[in-house]
Amino acid sequence: MLTSLMLVFLLLPADPTAWPGFLGTNASAIDPASIPLSWAPGKNVAWDASLPGHGQSSPVIWNDRAFVTTVEGENKEICHTLCLSLADGSILWDHKHTSTAPDPNSVYISRAACTPVIDSRHVYAFFECGDLVALTHDGKPVWTKSLSQQYGKFVNKFGLSASPVQTDDAVIVLVDDEGPSYLVAISKVDGSILWKTDRSSRTSWSSPALLNLAGVPQVVVSSAGSVDAYHPSTGAQLWTYTDIGGNTGTTPLPAGPDAFLVAASPGRSGENSEGAKKSNALLQVTRDGEQWNVKKVWTSSEATPSWASPFVHQGHAYWVNRVGVVYCLDVTTGDTKYAQRTKQSCWATPLPIGDRIYFFGKEGTTTVLAAGPEFRELAINELWPADIPPTDNGAPKVDDTSAERKQANSMFSGPTQYAAAAVSGSLLIRVGSHVFCIREGSGAAN
Repeated sequence: MLTSLMLVFLLLPADPTAWPGFLGTNASAIDPASIPLSWAPGKNVAWDASLPGHGQSSPVIWNDRAFVTTVEGENKEICHTLCLSLADGSILWDHKHTSTAPDPNSVYISRAACTPVIDSRHVYAFFECGDLVALTHDGKPVWTKSLSQQYGKFVNKFGLSASPVQTDDAVIVLVDDEGPSYLVAISKVDGSILWKTDRSSRTSWSSPALLNLAGVPQVVVSSAGSVDAYHPSTGAQLWTYTDIGGNTGTTPLPAGPDAFLVAASPGRSGENSEGAKKSNALLQVTRDGEQWNVKKVWTSSEATPSWASPFVHQGHAYWVNRVGVVYCLDVTTGDTKYAQRTKQSCWATPLPIGDRIYFFGKEGTTTVLAAGPEFRELAINELWPADIPPTDNGAPKVDDTSAERKQANSMFSGPTQYAAAAVSGSLLIRVGSHVFCIREGSGAAN
């Protein structure tokens, strides 16, 4: 039996084999039996594609091809959009362009962190320098737009990581920055600006989501002290909700009719602890004529995220925190069913497929749990040998002259499972300069 991901939002028609954007928005149904439960070096690893440069974005998939981004150079001056064969991981083409706003290549600053979006015509790749490029599936340029040249260079000292979303006609990009902040829609046809809505300046790295709430499609942004909704055709703000804090890194995901999850972290030093206590919650949106109403259905004072967004699967909501503790909550009541620690912290949002949930540990260990209210480990999978980590082809110079820099270097410089994408028969895992493909019955990695 096929199972549809809980992340699907039908603004666009689904393709039979597609993972078209961040967190699988509008992804195809996946056959659970086609994705391996377990893997290890030499077992069920179909291929390992080594990429030029380094990236933190998720792959996107369309039919027999996967697309991924990287940056390269001392100042991230080379931006790569690459196309891989889903069959064997070979690089089919590599489109390179020169960044319009070079920025130091550092483990402390985002490196190709924004996931592309793809449709039947083009792939649209957005980079933290502000460049958005549209390419055909064969790698031919269609148009390029520089938001930093048009609206000002970004000044967030840790970079930008918000992934775009798409409608039939537009690519919608969120720029929440210490400088000018805005939500902007760019025409898929020619790269022209369809609309732009200014936002208050803020420091955040969360991505927007396309949700259908109270019968109205809307772009929902959970970011640094507010949750805001905008009409995807006009950019008009529909509503705002401000009883929230510490929400700087996760994406709002659907949680039933007219409802979605929001999440907030207390911060590395606990600076957002008070706001976070009231901000890991299920929000529900209703409409009375022209009046929008937003309320918290429940709040969890214990569940907090790392970079992974909370999600709903088979009637339960799941959070995973910075030390790898998984919180399973009843989605109707918010009651905690369990809080149990897995092997590693998860930066990638976990992937539910059928009766399993895959938790991609930061340092290469993936824990597979049974879906449901009881904590049950089904498999512990290692992607690479502990003594032979994947190479980083875009390793930057490391400044470890201060205690803060040394701590950041130890956290960010090692190989990291950043993201996953899947279609029936293939699970892709992104690790900096590599994309791994997990496939049933495969032998040693290439």
